[in-house]
Amino acid sequence: MAKRVAIVGAGVSGLASIKCCLEEGLEPTCFERSDDLGGLWRFTEHVEEGRASLYKSVVSNSCKEMSCYSDFPFPEDYPNFVPNSLFLEYLKMYAHRFNLVKYIQFKTKVCSITKRPDFTISGQWDVVTLCEGKQESAIFDAIMVCTGFLTNPNLPLDSFPGINTFKGQYFHSREYKHPDIFKDKRVLVVGMGNSGTDIAVEASHLAKKVFLSTTGGAWVISRVYDSGYPWDMVFMTRFQNMFRNALPTPIVSWLLERKMNSWFNHENYGLIPEDKVQLREPVLNDELPGRIITGKVLIKPNVKKVKENSVIFNNTTEEPIDIIVFATGYTFAFPFLDESTVKVEDGQASLYKYIFPSHLQKSTLAFIGLIKPLGSMIPTGETQARWAVRVFKGVNTLPPPSVMIKEVNARKQNKPTGFGLCYCKALQSDYIPYIDELLANIDAKPNLLSMLLTDPRLALTIFFGPCSPYQFRLTGPGKWEGARNAILTQWDRTFKATKTRIIKESPSAFANLLKLFSFLALLMAIFLIFL
Repeated sequence: MAKRVAIVGAGVSGLASIKCCLEEGLEPTCFERSDDLGGLWRFTEHVEEGRASLYKSVVSNSCKEMSCYSDFPFPEDYPNFVPNSLFLEYLKMYAHRFNLVKYIQFKTKVCSITKRPDFTISGQWDVVTLCEGKQESAIFDAIMVCTGFLTNPNLPLDSFPGINTFKGQYFHSREYKHPDIFKDKRVLVVGMGNSGTDIAVEASHLAKKVFLSTTGGAWVISRVYDSGYPWDMVFMTRFQNMFRNALPTPIVSWLLERKMNSWFNHENYGLIPEDKVQLREPVLNDELPGRIITGKVLIKPNVKKVKENSVIFNNTTEEPIDIIVFATGYTFAFPFLDESTVKVEDGQASLYKYIFPSHLQKSTLAFIGLIKPLGSMIPTGETQARWAVRVFKGVNTLPPPSVMIKEVNARKQNKPTGFGLCYCKALQSDYIPYIDELLANIDAKPNLLSMLLTDPRLALTIFFGPCSPYQFRLTGPGKWEGARNAILTQWDRTFKATKTRIIKESPSAFANLLKLFSFLALLMAIFLIFL
């Protein structure tokens, strides 16, 4: 009899988990508390309890070729960076293509998940759910938690003396939907993550004045990167990742600073990060420098005190304010799980490879998508799910709990290696090495050395080109026959979205000669790298 797997949440990770269960012959049941799939990517006019919330104008920060499911590319006519409405359509296409919807129970809240009395032998769980006032209980062989970490807003009002006397309006960015509320107002946005920056820029088109308060600054990059290419298709390559990780961290930080300042000098705009060594997620925004240079957005330091109709900043300046938006991030918790099963401390849980609780006697509980890679969440969560279901099935095994606990504790200490980028914040991970580690566990990691002999064109494209998700389906369980072609045509789909006016170019002998020399130089580089 197939093992029964309960999946909590029908967002991007939940859908991937359903499909992975089916691929391994498991029997999934997905519980979704809202009335539709999509999770974060489903916009609603009102905030729904227990579900991530987004504003109307949200666009993906990772381009379509880098943020798709590994065996299901976005339609080629989709823009490279996808608006939330189209992203939701893509998720629905994915669900229907692989017949996932029938495994989802909508409007069903998971109340509790507890170990069965014989858990140490069976590894089974009791799952209590609530649907339309009716409570039900069922037994499952394994659990996949796919609720993410963007549901519980962090609103640190104690850090803002005088906020209770403020006569204006204040709210967390989770509540924000449309910029109309800012018309002719003086707005303060606290927090310079992606949401805070987006909201400040949007507000600046309607507000009288906008202030953006930041504690430590941030690197700001545009989605439009070198030569107009999507930023992550240029930045996220195996070659660049290997190069970065071979260099001492101070050198990598210096190179990163030079690159970030090539668009505009962050120091001149008051944005330069105070800590340039510990990597913080870069802010993706195409408009912010333009709004700052035209005086529409003013960068400010921390808030020192809030008064009835104004705010005093740490540099002692005081500005009248009508609305305060707290873009101060999120905390996460799992109210349906007992703390003895998983405990959240300092913004993270004790999870082996960010997936499995390290202390459980049976590895039948997995958390999918509870990680912040410098890369897209969809292929990351999907790869986690591919490994997790094989662990459930017994095909792959985990190390003893003592080994897992040791690794988890080492990770929590956040000791930098001294090489490459410094991922020292909770849940942060180096995208490509992390994915490769998971793929190696399921024998799905592409072997570039052998591929260089059998298919050199593909090998060179994989190594020097974008680390797109299709690479994760070239071999091993779940192999997709279309993966090779998807890799070799990824730039065609990228240009299809932008090259809507075709210009006939005359052939150039010089250009052809340059291509020849470039190819020879590439071969020499390959030779030196693998020597």
